[in-house]
Amino acid sequence: MWKWLHPYANPETSYHLVGKLIPWFAVVSGALLTIGLFWGLLFAPPDYQQGDSFRIFYLHVPAASLSMGIYLGMAIAAFCGLVWQLRLAGAAVAAMAPVGAVFTAIALISGAAWGKPMWGTWWIWDARLTSELILLFLYLGVMALNSAFDDKIAAGKSAGILALVGVINLPIIKYSVEWWNTLHQGATVSKLGKPSMTLDMFYPFVFCFLGFAFLSAVIICIRFQSQILQHNVTRPWVKKLVTVEENKHAV
Repeated sequence: MWKWLHPYANPETSYHLVGKLIPWFAVVSGALLTIGLFWGLLFAPPDYQQGDSFRIFYLHVPAASLSMGIYLGMAIAAFCGLVWQLRLAGAAVAAMAPVGAVFTAIALISGAAWGKPMWGTWWIWDARLTSELILLFLYLGVMALNSAFDDKIAAGKSAGILALVGVINLPIIKYSVEWWNTLHQGATVSKLGKPSMTLDMFYPFVFCFLGFAFLSAVIICIRFQSQILQHNVTRPWVKKLVTVEENKHAV
């Protein structure tokens, strides 16, 4: 059933596949973000309570969602690496961790900027905010473990274990506003029913979310390629690739 995936466990095959995807992801990301940000920041109507300050929503919510989504992807890669000993899993974890950390930091900073006029303070030890901060520390921990060992295999296993342990934090972030009495507002766009906002506010969010998702994919793919090269620096195909690139620059 999964035999069609076997060729992509080869570093060279994965490197070239990812290289083909990057330009397409970049074009889609640029188009979606251009439409979504212009629509959301300039043309969406102001919120009836928050006014124009709600527009930070188009950055904050995609960043917060992707901070969790990237971590889940990182944990799945770590699981595959630990269980099936996939060589590229560690490279995938290392590629995703800094990107997820940046989106988590953006979510925290934009959330603080949004919370100041709404709550009267930049920070409060709210359950949602605290669990999101813990997520940032988990990302930083995975990055630290990846850099702490000269042996890339040992580094990948250690980082993978931490990534898997940290998965327990994701449902806490997701359901914290339902489990505890917090200042943070409840779900707005992720309800099973229709979202708690008008469609002229919701559609720009969809464009922004997908645009940031494809942007994160571009960055992760570039980093994944870099990780593959680092892990296979002595392989003939890498040396050939470097030679070709050097010849291009020489011309």
